Amino acid sequence: MTLPAEPRPVADLFSTDGRLKAIPRRPARREQLLAHLAATLFEPARTYSEREVNEALSTVHDDFPALRRYLVTGGLLSRTKDGSAYRRQQRPGSPGGAIPSVA
Repeated sequence: MTLPAEPRPVADLFSTDGRLKAIPRRPARREQLLAHLAATLFEPARTYSEREVNEALSTVHDDFPALRRYLVTGGLLSRTKDGSAYRRQQRPGSPGGAIPSVA
């Protein structure tokens, strides 16, 4: 009987300067990365503008729009219908779920 392999640390995805080498193609590895980014870049009770989300994500990778989209569709960030405000989810919700309003 073999035990399941330990997940690789997300640190493997980053270069020494703290930037992502690439966005993982494998869904499980990408989800692991996105959970790490959500936890380290965004506070749960805070509302962020799209500009703030973009600025935070651009510190780790040039394709910040893709990272933002993955975070929203993965339920790690929720956003208003007009896309003007974002909030980190405590736990992933339904994919692409919009928050009704942000105070």
